[in-house]
Amino acid sequence: MERMGDTTLRELVYGKGAHVDPVACVEDISAELAARTVAGCPHSIWQIVEHMNYWMDYELARIAGENPHYPDKAIESWPAHSSLSAESREANEQWQASTRRFTDLLARLARLAESDTAALERKIQNAGSPQSPRESTVHAMLWQITAHNSYHAGQIALLRRQSGAWPPERGGDTW
Repeated sequence: MERMGDTTLRELVYGKGAHVDPVACVEDISAELAARTVAGCPHSIWQIVEHMNYWMDYELARIAGENPHYPDKAIESWPAHSSLSAESREANEQWQASTRRFTDLLARLARLAESDTAALERKIQNAGSPQSPRESTVHAMLWQITAHNSYHAGQIALLRRQSGAWPPERGGDTW
């Protein structure tokens, strides 16, 4: 019988086990908090979410057979501005659009994690940077982006904690 998907990977997309739930990290905060920067930290929560969106979109495009431009410098995968629009209504709309995109991209990753073995083991050529291209599988690429998201979701949790906005409404570890 052929294995159907990777249940562990699908669960980790949404932060099971030792991984914080990335959706819970962003769904209940204001645009003002999302745009706030903290001394000693180069990025706001909003910038981190947009950076995660950039790489999820990039990897999903690669998996779909597209050849998106790989950034020449790491900074290109981060939003140029440190905060959302100054106007409150516009800022709220921008933040809501970022979080909708975020949850949509996570859902696409989760659906791919449920693919059959043949789909997960499909080879992707020229994965990685142009400086060090390599062959990968859909499965390996999903694990890589999930690990990347987990790292940044931890940053968001820390920024929320520093702002006195932890845990999220749905809960989260407080120790």
